Amino acid sequence: MKEFGVFLPIANGGWIVSRNTPVLDGGWAQNREAALLAEAEGLDFVMAMGKWRGFGGDTGHWGHSLEAVTMLAGIAAVTSRVKVWATLHAILHNPAVAAKMIATLDHISGGRAGLNIVAGAYRGEFEQMDAWDESLDHDARYDLTEEWTEIVKRLWAEPKVTFKGKYFDFRDCVSEPKPLKPPFLICAGQSQRGFEFSVRQADGCFIGGRDEAEIAAASRRAKALAEELGKPIRTYCMMTVITAPTDAEAEARAQKYREGLDEGAVLGMLQSYGVEGNAMTARAQGAFMTQVAVGAPATCAAKIEAFLRDCEIDGLMFIFDDYAQGLRVTGREILPALRKAFA
Repeated sequence: MKEFGVFLPIANGGWIVSRNTPVLDGGWAQNREAALLAEAEGLDFVMAMGKWRGFGGDTGHWGHSLEAVTMLAGIAAVTSRVKVWATLHAILHNPAVAAKMIATLDHISGGRAGLNIVAGAYRGEFEQMDAWDESLDHDARYDLTEEWTEIVKRLWAEPKVTFKGKYFDFRDCVSEPKPLKPPFLICAGQSQRGFEFSVRQADGCFIGGRDEAEIAAASRRAKALAEELGKPIRTYCMMTVITAPTDAEAEARAQKYREGLDEGAVLGMLQSYGVEGNAMTARAQGAFMTQVAVGAPATCAAKIEAFLRDCEIDGLMFIFDDYAQGLRVTGREILPALRKAFA
């Protein structure tokens, strides 16, 4: 069964880096409304990222954000069905604290909690709070995250945990209460080391690529590795939906967002990835941060169905320029066609 969720607008600007988009302020009211609409319109999950520093530019993109777990605890209390997936960073959150936080979210939600595990890659984001360890390179951060994840899982399942590894030394550690059910684990590691970690340790992984061929190849690779490990894996991708009554109106909106590209914010984003750039590289990156479906509702439904089939993935996490409008249209005019196509 295909799953469809929404990437909540937990940080200002959302996932379109443009001066011309509708205002997304990263605040509680917009996130609460988006989650309630996702539930009412039949989506399966809502997810929130963890962000600690923005990218600058004219829009101050992602400079204002709420904290994922506490925000989703509020959302869990006002929803009853939709799954709530939060993000934690292994280099920032002690595993015993993380285990307790997600167990608490699971109790508030009645067993709907999920955890997106991030190894932590943006130096400037963590260096500002003295949480960056210069001695850890990329692969070492995943080695740490591997230990972190093992401890979290064991604390959710065992009465007491003793663990001595390279990065953590836990002695007779307890964590009660346990989650009502094992939280769904997801990860979005794109490097070879991160990809292997995601498939081995998580229940689902977010994959990306420059085009559909790369995404399809990554999904097949994840499923092949999971089969070798004797475990299931679900693959997901992010998809920005820009819809309007006609294809022409939707394309005009998308073009307006492209023309409003905040080059400074894109350069700040690239720098956070460790990539130096200029105005030309910023324009090449573009305003959209994910795959995009643009058109009237029927057009978007057809594009998304073809994308899911061609890329062999199990679900999509939707992103919108206008969340209230986008969720209503998706729930009423796009999602029914997708449910029918993949029944």
